[in-house]
Amino acid sequence: MHRVNILGVGVNTIDLPTASDFLVNTSKDKRSGYVCVTSVHGIIESQKDTELMNIHNRSLLTVPDGMPTVWFGLGSGFTNIGRVYGPDLMKTVLSKTADSEATHFLYGGGPGIAEQLKTKIEKSYPGVNIVGMHTPPFEPLSQKEKDDLIATVQRLNPDFFWVGLSTPKQEKFMAAYSDKLNTRVMIGVGAAFDIISGVKKDAPDWIKRSGFQWLFRLCQEPRRLGKRYLYIVPAFIILIILQTLGFKKQESFRA
Repeated sequence: MHRVNILGVGVNTIDLPTASDFLVNTSKDKRSGYVCVTSVHGIIESQKDTELMNIHNRSLLTVPDGMPTVWFGLGSGFTNIGRVYGPDLMKTVLSKTADSEATHFLYGGGPGIAEQLKTKIEKSYPGVNIVGMHTPPFEPLSQKEKDDLIATVQRLNPDFFWVGLSTPKQEKFMAAYSDKLNTRVMIGVGAAFDIISGVKKDAPDWIKRSGFQWLFRLCQEPRRLGKRYLYIVPAFIILIILQTLGFKKQESFRA
């Protein structure tokens, strides 16, 4: 499956229907791996974190979560690329696996979020089988917590392991545990837990299409996101211009 080089991160040239079908079929075929749902934030974080860049490039899929990544793909000649927004990907896969044998595990979110999400999913997608959920502590897992998680997932054997943490925490978690957990597909969907559960309001579709969803989120959480967006938005624009003009060579990803 083709990838486009965006500042050294190989982003799959894929759209939502294709990505969701691929994940469902991957689970049915008993294949495994992790999926990065990547926006400008993840790409800019990768510029200063080689481990994170390598995690993106070793993934089963790295899908374009933000419109700027889609626009760059289109500008590079990949006409089949479309936005694969984390909450939409999760909802689509849940819908496709309702009333099937597929099982799901929810990992992440703040206190009580996973429970709210489970309730919302069961109401919106009757027949979806959620076999477990866990809200991890903010600090790194202790050895006992790691062992308990591995034992729980080993017993439940979920087909889909949804990770709702922040970037780069969720990507590093998936890379570290993809070979340790008895699950098929791990998918890092970040704020999807909060959005689908109704804890946070999603942006209107026209804002999503405009590429200014970051501004919508900034207005919701100015203290938490202000410093992030003040840095990553201009940094992405400058670095993309340099890459396009050939002044910034990207060695980490080979198309």
